[in-house]
Amino acid sequence: MLAALLLAGCAGAAAGAWSKPGADAAATADAYRDCAALAETATRTDAQVDQDIAASRAADLQRASIMRAQAQQTAETGRDRAAAIVGSCMEAKGFTRRPQ
Repeated sequence: MLAALLLAGCAGAAAGAWSKPGADAAATADAYRDCAALAETATRTDAQVDQDIAASRAADLQRASIMRAQAQQTAETGRDRAAAIVGSCMEAKGFTRRPQ
């Protein structure tokens, strides 16, 4: 859920990183939202599994500093996977990433 909110919040700025001949800003934003929704759906199960594991082992993990590192790694992996899905989806729709 958090990933969806983050993706939705960044959709306008992130959609601006993509271009396609003949596509205006609204069409680009629509395509980006579609791709972000696809990424959220694809990563939701992994996030829920990680959340369930953390909840079931809360006492163990809270005592260990490894929980913070593991949570950060999980978040980074999910974010990277979502970004890759969005990128592939946008490219499949004919968009190219603008140089930064």
